[in-house]
Parts: sequence; structure tokens; C-alpha cells
Amino acid sequence: MAICENCKRECIKHAKGMCTTCYKKLHWKPKPHECKRCERTLPHHAKGLCAGCYNTVFHLDSIKDYRNQKYHNIPIELYKKRTKKCFICGFDKVVELHHLDKNHKNNSEGNLIGLCPNHHKMIHLIKYNAEMRNKIEEKLDAQKNQE
Repeated sequence: MAICENCKRECIKHAKGMCTTCYKKLHWKPKPHECKRCERTLPHHAKGLCAGCYNTVFHLDSIKDYRNQKYHNIPIELYKKRTKKCFICGFDKVVELHHLDKNHKNNSEGNLIGLCPNHHKMIHLIKYNAEMRNKIEEKLDAQKNQE
């Protein structure tokens, strides 16, 4: 065992008379590589991607799930079930959660529906509110009749 020249702790010397931790902090610089996704030249993180692209590709869904659960205060499974497709038109690319009674604290399953951004905006505009409410009520009645 030796003493690190930087932190003065007893350790196994790595290089330049320092422990591994101090060496990595002060002297080691990772080689820059071209990211496969964004094509910027940055230090390599994993799978040929820079750190930002790696997090976007492999962790974005879990981050979105956590944020939705925290913001809406409902289980992830219920959020995913309700935002699978737009209740009115069936659009499934971007779907937002809407509270039918406009009470954001009422998170019962019957109070939540998924709406595409267009229909969600329309339901909150006075000009189209009545039309959207009628469409939603018709769909809800049709669903009750099927059951």
C-alpha cells in the first residue's frame, strides 16, 4: 500500500502516484467518439451513444411514467390504459389525460379519458365545448349499451 499524492489516503497507486479515483478526476480524459444517434463527437457512454442519447433511448419511457404518476397521482397502469388512444377519434400517437368533471383531484377510473391534443384543446375552448361534450356522452352511452 502507498499514499496517494493528491488525497493523501492510503491506497493502491494507479498512475502518476495517485489512487484510481484521483487519477480519473484529474488526468484521465475519455476518448471522444461519434455518437451513432446524434453524430456529435462526445465521450462514449455505452452502445455507441453519448450520455444524452443513451438516456433518451433507454430511460425516457420510465422517466415519463414517473412524471405522469407524480403529476396525476394515479397508478402507471391506469394512466397507460386511459391514454392508449383518443376516446373520440382513436388517434394513438399523442394522447393526453382529461378529467370529465374538471376536478383534477378526482382520479377515479370513470372520470378519466384520453384525448388527442386537438380534441383536448377543443373541449377546453368555449366555442367547441358543447360539441365535444355531446360526442363524449354519445360514446359513453354507446359503451354502456354494449355492456
